[in-house]
Amino acid sequence: MSNKIIRLLLPALLLSLISLTADAQVQSREISYQVGSREFTGYLAYDDSISGKRPGILVVHEWWGHNAYARKRAEMLAELGYTAFALDMYGTGKIADHPDDAKVFMRAVMGDLPEMKKRFEAGLNILISHPSVNSEKTAAIGYCMGGGIALNMARGGADLDGVVVFHGSLAAKEPVASGQVKAEIMVFTGAADPFIPRAQVLEFEREMNAAGVTYTVTTYPDAKHSFTNPQADSFGERFDMPMGYDRAADEDSWQQMLQLFERIFR
Repeated sequence: MSNKIIRLLLPALLLSLISLTADAQVQSREISYQVGSREFTGYLAYDDSISGKRPGILVVHEWWGHNAYARKRAEMLAELGYTAFALDMYGTGKIADHPDDAKVFMRAVMGDLPEMKKRFEAGLNILISHPSVNSEKTAAIGYCMGGGIALNMARGGADLDGVVVFHGSLAAKEPVASGQVKAEIMVFTGAADPFIPRAQVLEFEREMNAAGVTYTVTTYPDAKHSFTNPQADSFGERFDMPMGYDRAADEDSWQQMLQLFERIFR
């Protein structure tokens, strides 16, 4: 092909590439659903330019409730080619702006394992029922309280390929039997996080080893609680709490999570 023809074709090829890029767009919407008599509102995100089914990721929010941070993580996953659903564990409009309120909301959920399971499974069912999702390839990620919830659902035998815990509680609600956990588990925690003490990490490792679970634990030496949330510094200052954002830990944990997904969904 002559250089002249190439020069003539190049603008058209570039326009085609730009058009394809423009067509790739993350679609997102709120989804209201019922668990018992209570209404909940989740957030679904996916890229509609991708054809065929893909893995689905459930996002479980921090103790503040289903807020913009959980939705942002769902959108980030959608941009990478997954379908993500940020579920709601508290109920429509139930978002805390003070730790005292968050503590009340959290204890109500964490103190009732059967109800916790119902709410988690309702979100998971919405995710896998979406036409873009391959229901045989699913994972759950959780932040703070959400990490503890996802982990306890895995302990209970939830049908998930992977569970990722970001600065979440590792304490068990119920003992784990050998062979009960189906998911590969990945935990990220901070050595400077008083809410997840070293003793709790060691007990978690003992529990997983005894049950034969495939897992990894990454501890960041200087990371405080909520180290993945860019708002953690302002929360810590406002409420005098030992939390703070750590960009290096945030980025490293996210990349390790993506490597896990590539492996388990291959």
